[in-house]
Parts: sequence; C-alpha cells; structure tokens
Amino acid sequence: MDLFDQISADIKSAMLAKEKVKLEALRNVKKYFLEAKTAPGANDTLTDDAALKIIRKLVKQGKDSAQIYAEQNRPELAEAELEQVRVLETYLPKQLSVEELETELKKIIAEAGASGPQDMGKAMGAATKALSGKAEGRIISELLKRLLA
Repeated sequence: MDLFDQISADIKSAMLAKEKVKLEALRNVKKYFLEAKTAPGANDTLTDDAALKIIRKLVKQGKDSAQIYAEQNRPELAEAELEQVRVLETYLPKQLSVEELETELKKIIAEAGASGPQDMGKAMGAATKALSGKAEGRIISELLKRLLA
C-alpha cells in the first residue's frame, strides 16, 4: 500500500474514531497529495518519495508556525499546530539521533576531504544529499559548523 492509500485509509479510521486533530491533519495532507497528482506532467501519479517530501514540508511549516505562535504568546495555537505535526511525523522515516548524525557527518567530512570552516559548502552539499530525509537541514548545518570549527 502506497502512502496515498495509507493516508486515505487512515482518514476513514480517524473519522470512525472521531479523532478531530488527526482527521484535520490527514485531510490537509491529502489535499496536497491530490494537487501534486493533478499537476501538469504528473500523469495522475504520486510516488512515495514525492509524498514524503510533501509531508516533510508540512511538518516544517507546522513547526515554524508553532514557533511564531509561541513568540506571539499564543500557546493554544502553537499546541494545535504541534499536535498536527505529531500526527504527520508518524508517516516519516525515523530521524537520526544527534549521536548517529554526528557519526555520519564525520564520515562525510572525511570522504569530502573537508578540513575547516572554508570547506563548509563542500561538506554541506554531500551531507544534504546523503542524509536527505534522515535529519533536518538546519541540524545538519549546525553540527557541520561545530565539527569543522
């Protein structure tokens, strides 16, 4: 079962279980999936890679919105965003822990031949490609800066 079908099935189960937050989050995802499927050149298909990319984007947007709400002293709106983010994160592959990420980055730095902060671009390019979907770009960047310093 591909991700599109999984989301559709989970929408039905969320309706039956009256899980309002899950239902709202999944309906939003399905809307983006349908838009991607009907986009010019998509041929009415959506690969799991494209679906995961959409979910990652929505998770990032949700976290950013929650942060803005928190800064504006609107904790109830921030919590609502984070609840939806938690629902969406269940569909994403497991993220690397900081320790695992650091180990991977050390390997990438060695392979890229990076020796200092001046090689940040070279190492970041390789790290982003190798760790796509396994860690957030912001965290990769912060760890790389620290390791190359």
